[in-house]
Amino acid sequence: MHIRGDHAELVVGGRLDVRSAADARTVLHSAVDDGVGDLVLDLTGLDSWDATGLGVIMGAHRRAGRCGRRLVLRGVPPQMQRLLVATRLHRILAIEGGLAAESLPRV
Repeated sequence: MHIRGDHAELVVGGRLDVRSAADARTVLHSAVDDGVGDLVLDLTGLDSWDATGLGVIMGAHRRAGRCGRRLVLRGVPPQMQRLLVATRLHRILAIEGGLAAESLPRV
């Protein structure tokens, strides 16, 4: 996993999982604490995430809210969009441009 950027936008690539969670948490918390306004996480290069990685994202979301900021996900890959819908986290997290129609449950 790699994260590059600053306190306004971070680009996340590779795998966000149990092995990379501690490093990712440190970087995300620093970015939240050091900036103002929206913090954009560009996930276009993210290959996968597990429950631990998703927990890191949710922790950063909560921390951003406590700091008066908003965490915004950009470029969420389709398989991860489906996981956000299945867990109903798409209702809580800010997702730039919304989710692809095929990720939403059929009624």
